Amino acid sequence: MDLQYAQSWLDDILNEVSLQFQKVPGSAIFLRYVKSSYQNDPVRSAVEFFLVVFAIFYLLSPKYSTQKKSYVTLSDEEIDELVEDWTPEPLVAPQTPFEETENEKRPVIVGPTGPKSRLSNGRTVTNLASYNFYNLVTNETLKEKAIQVLRNYGVGPCSPPGFYGTQDVHIKTEGDIAAHLGASACIMYAQAFSTISSVIPAFSKRGDIIVADRAVNYAIRKGIQISRSTVRWYDHNDVEDMERVLEKVVREQRKKPLTRRFIVTEGLFENVGDMVDLPKIIELKLKYKFRLILDETWSYGVLGRTGRGITEHQNVDVAEVDMIIGSLAGPLCGGGGFCAGSDEIVEHQRISAAAYTFSAALPAMLATTASEVISMLQTNPEMLTPLRDNIKAMWTQLDPRSDWVYCTSSPDNPIMLLALKPELILSRKLSIADQEQLLQDVVDECLTNGVLITRVKSMPRPVNATTKDIGWELQPALKVCVTCGLTRKEIEKAGITIRHAVTKVVTKRRS
Repeated sequence: MDLQYAQSWLDDILNEVSLQFQKVPGSAIFLRYVKSSYQNDPVRSAVEFFLVVFAIFYLLSPKYSTQKKSYVTLSDEEIDELVEDWTPEPLVAPQTPFEETENEKRPVIVGPTGPKSRLSNGRTVTNLASYNFYNLVTNETLKEKAIQVLRNYGVGPCSPPGFYGTQDVHIKTEGDIAAHLGASACIMYAQAFSTISSVIPAFSKRGDIIVADRAVNYAIRKGIQISRSTVRWYDHNDVEDMERVLEKVVREQRKKPLTRRFIVTEGLFENVGDMVDLPKIIELKLKYKFRLILDETWSYGVLGRTGRGITEHQNVDVAEVDMIIGSLAGPLCGGGGFCAGSDEIVEHQRISAAAYTFSAALPAMLATTASEVISMLQTNPEMLTPLRDNIKAMWTQLDPRSDWVYCTSSPDNPIMLLALKPELILSRKLSIADQEQLLQDVVDECLTNGVLITRVKSMPRPVNATTKDIGWELQPALKVCVTCGLTRKEIEKAGITIRHAVTKVVTKRRS
């Protein structure tokens, strides 16, 4: 009896609730929707019920504050005392005696930079310290084109490309670069340095893996640092060590969630000057399923029959490289940088790359200049021949004939890096600082004899930093930038001057 009474009581309550619910406007539509949805898809009804309960719970939950309340309250006197005791650290470290001396002797160029440049002291010197490889600085056609674009478009767009900074010349230059390389698409940046340092963190995030050459340049290192990815270094230009690292990464990741994995390297290495073995890199990339980010800042416009870079020079299909980064300054006499790849890779950067999203677009004048030079390289590839002849002439005078230095650069690289021979360093017990001082003396001696060159320079080494912290230390070297703006005789004469300056400084230091 008790059970029948309880069941009757429950039925009465449900009937009453049903009657009251039916009086609510729209209740019949709601019931019809629930019945049809449950009949067709009960899982969907369960999910919707859960979402409704969650929404009600969330709306009724108490508010909370993100501000921490566990802080120490200080009086005004204590705050003033702490402020008075605080000493700000300098933004720039004080100059060393070596840096002070170097800055005092630093030559200042007056007027345009060309193969022959005039210094502030009135002397005219042979300039082998600029990236004016094709002597385009003196090209009158480019000058007139740049002036015309300047009059039509002004100095700069003063806005990021994604806002209103993109102009028709930018779209044209991006198309020209993509067509020159044979890539699907291209995106252009306003600064060459920030191109690679923005591309890397746009794709590689915390938890992703980057396998990189130990000798990559400073811009790449900043990009890797910003990405906060896990980094695995391999010995410079050592494909066997690279394969060992790749194999180890793949083995470690077998039982872990899938992550994005990248190989980062350069075409011509800025810090060493030698050339990457791109076909072997492609082979390993495909074997271990990595993506490849290739920095062609110093090889685009220099290598290959038409200046397309390392891919043309080593007969590699551009489609095999996921991202090609290059510079529009230097050989192309313009400004900014670019990244070429697939349509998806390029479009992703337009909203995810910091330097593209937040920096003002490249001035139209520089974009047009780069576009014109690309056209010149395609229609007149013979313009590369005089530069390559001058590189050979400079090699003949320096590398095989000097007892004290050797060239670490590739024979096709117009930037020749001359490092002291290992036997000289060991016999004299020269530290890094000693090598830099000796090479600076060579630079000064060359300038005295009318040839302007420079040294390879790096960021200051952190205080108390060990070799393990740095990972790879830059080798001190002279930097000689060859140009086709000089005749073969002038190049040979400059090479003899540099060789004799090295001999004079090294011999004098020994005595």
